[in-house]
Amino acid sequence: MLNYKIRGENIEVTEAIRDYVEKKVSKLERYFNETPEATVHVNLKVNPNKKAKVEITIPIPQLVLRAEEVHEDMYAAIDLIVDKLERQIRKHKTKVNRKFRDQGRGMDIFNTGVNGTPVAAEEDDELTIVRTKRFDLKPMDSEEAVLQMNMLGHSFYVFTDADSNQTNIVYRRKDGKYGLIETN
Repeated sequence: MLNYKIRGENIEVTEAIRDYVEKKVSKLERYFNETPEATVHVNLKVNPNKKAKVEITIPIPQLVLRAEEVHEDMYAAIDLIVDKLERQIRKHKTKVNRKFRDQGRGMDIFNTGVNGTPVAAEEDDELTIVRTKRFDLKPMDSEEAVLQMNMLGHSFYVFTDADSNQTNIVYRRKDGKYGLIETN
């Protein structure tokens, strides 16, 4: 059973919107062997330019499903985001099935489908690593890491925090500001 936490920013979450989100997202449950005890985090936002932004995150064992969509119509954005999540599930299913088939095992967290019919998995190109880099992590603070990232022209930078001695990551957000990911 999926539990829903629907939050609105600059918009009141009406019963109609809540019902629509739950109806659409609940269709994803058919892809799982057991109904996951997962919480669906839905963030609905209306920007000043009147475009609706919908973000959905579903943390489940072995996978975090997350997608966001910006559209002029809130309901259309919800439809599009559910399609994105469904593609993510299919892609992951294909990857998991290929991995276990290559290892000679038949484990899968996903259903074969409704009433035992197979669920079609999209055949995506194999994920291949085309380049590998090795480098030493220099101890520094996050401000210096942002400067290094900008000098290199990258959108993220991995570094060792001088204070905690932990590996951290700084990154450039879509809004042009910076984010920091701290590891444990």
